[in-house]
Amino acid sequence: MMADNKRVAETVGRLRALSFEIGTYRPPSEGGSASLLLRVSENCPWNQCTFCEMYKGHRFVYRPVEAISADIDRVAAMRDEITAVSSKLGMGGEITRELGAALLAQGRDLAGDASFVTVFNWLAAGGRTAFLQDADSMSMRPREYVAVLKHLRQTLSSLTRVTSYTRSKTLFKRKPEDLRMMRAAGLDRVHIGLETGDDELLALVHKGVTSAEQIEGGRKAVAAGFQVSEYWMPDLGGRERWHQHAQNTARVLSAINPHYIRSRPLVPRPGTPLFEEVAQGRLHLSSPHERLQELELMIAGLEVSSKVCFDHAMNAWADCGGGLLFRQDYEGYQFPEEKPLVLERIREGLAVEESMHVHVRRLMAVQSL
Repeated sequence: MMADNKRVAETVGRLRALSFEIGTYRPPSEGGSASLLLRVSENCPWNQCTFCEMYKGHRFVYRPVEAISADIDRVAAMRDEITAVSSKLGMGGEITRELGAALLAQGRDLAGDASFVTVFNWLAAGGRTAFLQDADSMSMRPREYVAVLKHLRQTLSSLTRVTSYTRSKTLFKRKPEDLRMMRAAGLDRVHIGLETGDDELLALVHKGVTSAEQIEGGRKAVAAGFQVSEYWMPDLGGRERWHQHAQNTARVLSAINPHYIRSRPLVPRPGTPLFEEVAQGRLHLSSPHERLQELELMIAGLEVSSKVCFDHAMNAWADCGGGLLFRQDYEGYQFPEEKPLVLERIREGLAVEESMHVHVRRLMAVQSL
């Protein structure tokens, strides 16, 4: 036992020296698969959207290939240390709760070490997925980005999926051959914050892109072979512009036909210009039924073969039994086959008292804390 404790203590000491850069944000679906988080760039190169507080007050940092590659090497070294001590303890290299408990018993501080926690959970989930942070890793120069992707895939060979956030404008600017090169180097899926397809609203929220550019950028990503996940924001236009928001968002998404369409209802964040618009009465948020009416108009206008997802706690409308109106899994509803089902669920939600929707939303907000 003393020999085992000594081995674990020595491993803990080496693990402490292998920290690497990790950002704060990732899509819920990447959390669900315990994706490895790697910071390719820091913060957001645009950082002007009026609804977003995520990177306000933080400057964009373009990380060099050498620094990112060194972080990948540290992940590999941490992986090797963890699997080696598992074998030495007679666990056959498996990453288990018992192994985690043994490591934390010798180094309680590891529980607060984001690098260790990320790698341990990633390994425990099979080490299959990685997410490249922060807001727009594809803004990196294409050949440098490809170098990072190749090193990542070569060093962490267990990966079966690598994903990243990017902007429609970034995709619009990229040459098709550069996108194909990135795809071939190992980037599988891109998460894109569409928010709205309405040009007036895009300008008002300072999104920095037009609907035509959104369509071209999205189509280029699909043509390059990426899985494309587009996010839209119900109620972004408030009561003032809900109709045009829904119609034009459906128009743009139908033109792109991405693999995933994910709903992220608006939550005004303190410290953002949009929050002040609401506080000063220049933007009026919709009621739960009004949001469902907007959703109904958008869904009715979708002509896609996408998976439409409600994988976020803010999609917290109630059904007639007091449960959640929509499934909140990461794969969602397959369109067009399940489009009638989604519209049926919306009609059910519209028949429920609004107080029930408010109650369910509060419960979900508490659970997500």
